[in-house]
Amino acid sequence: MSIKRLIRERFFPHIWCAGCGHGIILNALLHAVDELGIPQNNLCMVSGIGCSARISGYVDFHSMHTLHGRALAFATGIKMARPDLSVFVPMGDGDAMAIGGNHFIHACRRNIDMVAIIMNNRIYGMTGGQMAPTSLPNQVTQTTPYGRDVNTAGYPVRICEMLSTLDGVALAQRVTVDNVKNVNIAKKAIKKAFQNQIEGKGYSIVEVLSTCPTNWGMSPVEALDWLEKNMVPYYPLGVYKDGTKGDRLK
Repeated sequence: MSIKRLIRERFFPHIWCAGCGHGIILNALLHAVDELGIPQNNLCMVSGIGCSARISGYVDFHSMHTLHGRALAFATGIKMARPDLSVFVPMGDGDAMAIGGNHFIHACRRNIDMVAIIMNNRIYGMTGGQMAPTSLPNQVTQTTPYGRDVNTAGYPVRICEMLSTLDGVALAQRVTVDNVKNVNIAKKAIKKAFQNQIEGKGYSIVEVLSTCPTNWGMSPVEALDWLEKNMVPYYPLGVYKDGTKGDRLK
C-alpha cells in the first residue's frame, strides 16, 4: 500500500522550515502505520500546540488539534470511550514536559494503551526560540542569551530516563533522525509502540531527537551535525524500558 492514502495531500507542502526534523518523523510514522496495515478508521491522532502539533493536520484519519500541554487528557478520554481505536499523541518537548508535564506523568501511571511520540529539538520552535525543558546546559536561546545556567534555570529534563522509572510504562525508547539508518530505527520504534497498543501491552513512549535549524541559527546540514555531536551524547539513544517483557504494572 502507498502512504499517500494516509495523508491530506491538499495541505502539502507542509509549513515546517527547511531541515526541520519533524517532516522526517512524519514520514517514519506513516511508514510504520502503513506496514502494520492499521485501517484508517481505527487511527486517531491527538495533538496540542507547537510545530510538532501541526503534524495532525497532514494525516488523513481521525485527528484532534487541542490545547497546549493537554493533548494526553483528550487522548485519554477518547481511548476510554473507544478502546478499539489506535490513539497516539505527537508532542514537542515543551508541550510534553513543561505545561503538559503533569499530564504526562499521570498518563504513564495509568498505563493506558496509547502511544506518545515526543519530538525533542531542545527549544520552543513555534514561538521564537525560547529555552525549553530539554535545552542543554549553556545553550543560548532567546530567553537565555548568555547560555542556560543550570544554577538558576535548572538541569534539562532527560525524558526517557525519568519516565522509565515509572511502573506504568510499557516502552520508553529514544531515537533520532540524523541519518538514514537512525530514521529506520525510529520507524521500527514507532511500529513497536503501535503493536504494544494493539496487543494491549500498555503505554509506549518514543522520544525522537529532532532538529530546528531556524532557531538554532544553522543550516540544515549543520543542524544534523550538531544533533549528532552534542545532543546524542547528552541524550543517549536506546531502549530505556521494555515493559512488554513482563514488568507491566498489574
